[in-house]
Amino acid sequence: MTLPRLSALLCVALAAAMLLPAARAQEEKKDYLTDAEADQIRDARLPVDRIPLFVQFASDRLKQFQYELAHKHTENRRSELLNGILNAYAGCVDDATDQLDIAMESQQDIRPALKDFESHAKTFLETLQKIRKDGQELDTYSDTLDDAIDATHDALTDLAKAGKQSSQPPVRRKP
Repeated sequence: MTLPRLSALLCVALAAAMLLPAARAQEEKKDYLTDAEADQIRDARLPVDRIPLFVQFASDRLKQFQYELAHKHTENRRSELLNGILNAYAGCVDDATDQLDIAMESQQDIRPALKDFESHAKTFLETLQKIRKDGQELDTYSDTLDDAIDATHDALTDLAKAGKQSSQPPVRRKP
């Protein structure tokens, strides 16, 4: 191979190597997370550390949804905003459930995260069902609300299964 061709090939390989971490970081960030939230998720190395973060983000989305419902804005894209918030909530719940599955597969102690997630999920479900019953402008976000309720039901089902499957970690005895 000639020297100019080799140097051109080396430049292309170097450029690709430099772009790879940026592409990987872009893949990890979910479109419904803020940059700060995505950084928190990346900084949490273990799935059991990520579960409470996703639960907190879901809680934030639900509070934001309630706030937006309570405050009538004359906004052209209100329906899009409400549906986007509910989709983000469902995404956070789904990701927390996925992290729970990953933590169980790697045999991490999930009991503290499991309890926290379960108590929040029950509260989330009650809130969503109340919105389903008494919500304003229900016709604009009804389908997305059903999806959010389904995601929460699925999470509670997975949490119940995980609670049955999780066992106490082995206790090391002193010799």
